[in-house]
Amino acid sequence: MSYGPSISLENAKTVAAAAIAEVRKSGWTMAVAVVDPHGDLVYYEKMDDTPLGSTVVCQEKARSAARFKRPTKAFQDMLTAGGEGVRVLRIKGAVPVEGGLPITIGGKVVGAIGLSGGTSAQDGQCAKAGVDAVS
Repeated sequence: MSYGPSISLENAKTVAAAAIAEVRKSGWTMAVAVVDPHGDLVYYEKMDDTPLGSTVVCQEKARSAARFKRPTKAFQDMLTAGGEGVRVLRIKGAVPVEGGLPITIGGKVVGAIGLSGGTSAQDGQCAKAGVDAVS
Protein backbone atom coordinates (compact mmCIF):
# COMPACT_ATOMS: atom_id res chain seq x y z
CA MET A 1 0.00 0.00 0.00
CA SER A 2 1.43 3.37 -0.95
CA TYR A 3 0.91 6.83 0.45
CA GLY A 4 -1.51 9.24 -1.14
CA PRO A 5 -2.08 12.94 -0.70
CA SER A 6 -2.75 14.20 2.83
CA ILE A 7 -6.22 13.81 4.26
CA SER A 8 -8.27 16.97 3.87
CA LEU A 9 -9.46 18.86 6.93
CA GLU A 10 -13.04 18.09 5.89
CA ASN A 11 -12.36 14.33 5.80
CA ALA A 12 -10.39 14.52 9.05
CA LYS A 13 -13.39 16.12 10.74
CA THR A 14 -15.70 13.46 9.26
CA VAL A 15 -13.48 10.68 10.59
CA ALA A 16 -13.22 12.27 14.03
CA ALA A 17 -16.96 12.94 14.23
CA ALA A 18 -17.80 9.32 13.44
CA ALA A 19 -15.31 8.11 16.05
CA ILE A 20 -16.66 10.48 18.71
CA ALA A 21 -20.23 9.39 17.87
CA GLU A 22 -19.19 5.79 18.63
CA VAL A 23 -17.54 6.94 21.87
CA ARG A 24 -20.71 8.77 22.96
CA LYS A 25 -22.97 5.87 21.95
CA SER A 26 -20.95 3.65 24.28
CA GLY A 27 -20.88 6.18 27.14
CA TRP A 28 -17.09 6.61 27.17
CA THR A 29 -14.85 9.68 27.11
CA MET A 30 -11.86 9.87 24.75
CA ALA A 31 -9.50 12.06 22.82
CA VAL A 32 -9.13 11.66 19.05
CA ALA A 33 -6.34 12.74 16.73
CA VAL A 34 -6.23 12.61 12.94
CA VAL A 35 -2.84 12.97 11.27
CA ASP A 36 -1.53 13.18 7.70
CA PRO A 37 0.69 10.46 6.16
CA HIS A 38 3.77 12.01 7.81
CA GLY A 39 2.12 11.77 11.23
CA ASP A 40 1.56 15.52 11.57
CA LEU A 41 -1.62 16.61 13.32
CA VAL A 42 -4.54 17.66 11.10
CA TYR A 43 -7.40 17.53 13.64
CA TYR A 44 -7.71 16.94 17.38
CA GLU A 45 -10.61 16.78 19.83
CA LYS A 46 -10.81 15.83 23.52
CA MET A 47 -14.07 15.18 25.30
CA ASP A 48 -14.66 16.58 28.81
CA ASP A 49 -13.38 14.31 31.60
CA THR A 50 -11.01 12.39 29.30
CA PRO A 51 -7.78 11.40 31.07
CA LEU A 52 -5.17 14.10 30.48
CA GLY A 53 -2.59 11.59 29.26
CA SER A 54 -4.90 10.66 26.39
CA THR A 55 -3.99 13.92 24.65
CA VAL A 56 -0.51 12.68 23.86
CA VAL A 57 -1.37 8.99 23.53
CA CYS A 58 -4.01 9.45 20.80
CA GLN A 59 -1.56 11.52 18.74
CA GLU A 60 1.19 8.92 19.15
CA LYS A 61 -1.15 6.11 18.12
CA ALA A 62 -2.22 8.02 15.01
CA ARG A 63 1.37 8.90 14.11
CA SER A 64 2.46 5.27 14.50
CA ALA A 65 -0.39 3.98 12.32
CA ALA A 66 0.38 6.53 9.60
CA ARG A 67 4.15 6.12 9.50
CA PHE A 68 4.11 2.32 9.60
CA LYS A 69 0.95 1.92 7.46
CA ARG A 70 -0.58 -0.56 9.88
CA PRO A 71 -2.89 -0.68 12.88
CA THR A 72 -1.16 -0.19 16.21
CA LYS A 73 -2.83 -3.45 17.25
CA ALA A 74 -0.33 -5.22 14.98
CA PHE A 75 2.46 -4.03 17.28
CA GLN A 76 0.39 -4.93 20.35
CA ASP A 77 -0.05 -8.47 18.99
CA MET A 78 3.69 -8.78 18.30
CA LEU A 79 4.49 -7.77 21.86
CA THR A 80 1.84 -10.07 23.30
CA ALA A 81 3.31 -13.01 21.38
CA GLY A 82 6.57 -12.55 23.27
CA GLY A 83 9.83 -14.02 22.05
CA GLU A 84 11.05 -12.12 19.02
CA GLY A 85 7.91 -9.96 19.19
CA VAL A 86 9.37 -8.12 22.18
CA ARG A 87 11.74 -6.44 19.72
CA VAL A 88 8.87 -4.12 18.80
CA LEU A 89 9.78 -2.14 21.92
CA ARG A 90 12.99 -1.05 20.16
CA ILE A 91 11.22 0.35 17.08
CA LYS A 92 11.17 4.10 17.54
CA GLY A 93 7.66 5.45 17.11
CA ALA A 94 5.89 2.07 17.11
CA VAL A 95 3.06 2.20 19.63
CA PRO A 96 2.11 -1.32 20.76
CA VAL A 97 -1.39 -0.38 21.97
CA GLU A 98 -4.61 -0.78 19.97
CA GLY A 99 -6.42 2.39 18.94
CA GLY A 100 -4.46 3.68 15.94
CA LEU A 101 -5.55 2.91 12.37
CA PRO A 102 -4.37 4.08 8.96
CA ILE A 103 -6.94 5.94 6.88
CA THR A 104 -7.02 4.87 3.25
CA ILE A 105 -8.83 6.51 0.38
CA GLY A 106 -8.58 5.02 -3.08
CA GLY A 107 -6.21 2.33 -1.79
CA LYS A 108 -3.66 4.88 -0.55
CA VAL A 109 -2.78 5.87 3.01
CA VAL A 110 -3.84 9.50 3.42
CA GLY A 111 -3.43 9.66 7.18
CA ALA A 112 -4.40 7.89 10.38
CA ILE A 113 -6.63 8.17 13.41
CA GLY A 114 -5.75 7.53 17.04
CA LEU A 115 -8.02 7.32 20.05
CA SER A 116 -7.25 7.12 23.74
CA GLY A 117 -9.26 7.18 26.92
CA GLY A 118 -10.80 3.74 27.08
CA THR A 119 -9.40 0.25 27.05
CA SER A 120 -7.30 -0.72 24.05
CA ALA A 121 -10.25 -2.61 22.54
CA GLN A 122 -12.61 0.35 23.11
CA ASP A 123 -10.11 2.74 21.51
CA GLY A 124 -9.81 0.38 18.53
CA GLN A 125 -13.59 0.04 18.17
CA CYS A 126 -14.01 3.81 18.00
CA ALA A 127 -11.06 4.28 15.64
CA LYS A 128 -12.66 1.75 13.26
CA ALA A 129 -15.93 3.67 13.31
CA GLY A 130 -13.99 6.77 12.26
CA VAL A 131 -12.12 5.02 9.44
CA ASP A 132 -15.33 3.41 8.18
CA ALA A 133 -16.84 6.88 7.69
CA VAL A 134 -14.54 7.62 4.74
CA SER A 135 -13.78 4.14 3.40
